[in-house]
Amino acid sequence: MPLWLQARCGLERRSVLALSVVLVVAAAFAVQHFWTGRTQSVRPPEVVRAAVPYGEQGQGGRTEEERGPGVPAGAAKATGAAGPPEIVVDVGGKVREPGIHRLPSGSRVADALRAAGGVKPGTNTDGLNRARFLVDGEQVVVGGPAPVAGTGAGGTAAGGPAGGAAGGAVPAAPVSLNTATADQLDTLPGVGPVLAQHIIDYRTRQGGFRSVDELREVNGIGDRRFADLRNLVRP
Repeated sequence: MPLWLQARCGLERRSVLALSVVLVVAAAFAVQHFWTGRTQSVRPPEVVRAAVPYGEQGQGGRTEEERGPGVPAGAAKATGAAGPPEIVVDVGGKVREPGIHRLPSGSRVADALRAAGGVKPGTNTDGLNRARFLVDGEQVVVGGPAPVAGTGAGGTAAGGPAGGAAGGAVPAAPVSLNTATADQLDTLPGVGPVLAQHIIDYRTRQGGFRSVDELREVNGIGDRRFADLRNLVRP
């Protein structure tokens, strides 16, 4: 600063230097504050939607519109994978594709017949209860012998799991070999208290029945009696 200005204001050289440093720092701070506070253009984020493969919409998974924009595609797939459990049934008799079929839990006899390709032409299914719910491990036989007299209206009809029994009234639904009591087993044709106890003893030793065919291993059940019981019981 000119000497006349210093003398007029009464400033010393050190005061002038200190004032200059303060001014420079203030100017730098003002520039930095202005630069950080300037207006910046912001672009909206791009939403990437994974395409749903053809044919997956009808397999229980929700489409992208149904699950909403906030749920990723992977989460929807995981949800679909954790759907209701399946049941395994054996469909035999007069159907186009007999064998083991996997169906969703809660399926009915009509669903099992569709999975087996449908009933063969000319098969009498008047007594078949197609609306009955299926259970895991059940065997559905189509076109078997007619039910014996005494079967209740709610019982399984001809060709169903309770078909093929001879003599006496048959249970309205297949009897579970793994959970039935001795009295329930006693209701099966040809099974008395002694044979019912043999079935329970075998179940205890083996840890349960894994298939109806294991009934052959029970003491007192031959081929003929097994043929009468196979459609009346389930594991």
